[in-house]
Amino acid sequence: MNSSNAYDVAIAGGGLAGLALSIQLARAGYTVIVFEKEHYPFHKVCGEYISLESWNFLEELGLPLSDWGLPVIKRVLVSAPNGESIEQELPLGGFGISRYKIDAALADIARDCGVVVKEGVKVIDIAFGRAIADVRTDAGEYKASIACISTGKRSNLDIKWRRPFTRKRSDKLNNYIAVKYHVQTDLPADLIGLHNFKDGYCGISRIEDGRYCLCYMTTAANLQANGNSIPDMERNILSRNPYLSGIFSSAVKLFESPLTISQISFERRSRVENHLLFIGDGAGMIPPLSGNGMSMALHGSKIAFRCMDTFLKGQIARHEMEQEYEDQWARQFGRRLWAGRQLQRWFGSEKRTNLLIHSLKPFPKLVSFLIRQTHGQPF
Repeated sequence: MNSSNAYDVAIAGGGLAGLALSIQLARAGYTVIVFEKEHYPFHKVCGEYISLESWNFLEELGLPLSDWGLPVIKRVLVSAPNGESIEQELPLGGFGISRYKIDAALADIARDCGVVVKEGVKVIDIAFGRAIADVRTDAGEYKASIACISTGKRSNLDIKWRRPFTRKRSDKLNNYIAVKYHVQTDLPADLIGLHNFKDGYCGISRIEDGRYCLCYMTTAANLQANGNSIPDMERNILSRNPYLSGIFSSAVKLFESPLTISQISFERRSRVENHLLFIGDGAGMIPPLSGNGMSMALHGSKIAFRCMDTFLKGQIARHEMEQEYEDQWARQFGRRLWAGRQLQRWFGSEKRTNLLIHSLKPFPKLVSFLIRQTHGQPF
């Protein structure tokens, strides 16, 4: 496109999916602009565990993962609210890295590839007409042949457009809050802990520089029942799990206050609406206890790139690109999301979770099978 404010692709949201997609597009010769409302580097609410299925892809994008000395995570420990636990080798394994580090590094690579990265700019609306997307931001208006939305778990655009998942009645899959800390503690570097409590779970694993990411999700009802006090909820509900009681009593919190996000939904989402392509968490989120959302976002960006590239080369029509993206995304992640939702329904009440962990303990092969259902293969 010829105008100074016109691009082949505009991406709202500069997280993992948006930045990875922008790098692939720019290397293929397309003009790309990314809008990110924050300024890099910044922290995000995220478990900060990435399955090794994404390792090669990230290095191909330009991240020197092998040089960073990141902790490789080979084992998982899952505990029930009563403290009974299962420890298992991870079939593929993963590694820990903070969003503070990886997002900023990807933004630098994107700029080096020629992507225009607009930091501190909020997308207000996107309208599609006459084969062009009009992108309205608080810093001006832009046009693009394709517009992508990579704005995370729940954004102002989701609400503005009244996406179906934002209008569902509250239930076990669509009214979560998430809380994240970085902490100093003494836990094995190769172990990720997934500790259940009443209506929630907490993950803790090592990231760079000897720190640990502690991130938990629970229902909004748990917070409300504790007077909307996070410390009271951690003391009265989370710490009933002996593992979490030990972690919260001994870990040194490195944030002045925790990062939080509310109204998280794990309901099904469409990948294309009004000719806008949704990638990353905007396309669909894997429920708690299944993990691996970061790898899904990265793999999803590769799927989106292939479909967009074919369209921008004039080889397929827009509706074919959109349908191909929907179909490929569903083929790759549909089973993982289904498996994650089924697991999530088991981890609700304390009694059910205690029973499930106790029942699974004698069957390590079954545990490995369940883990594999929510993870993919290198791409």
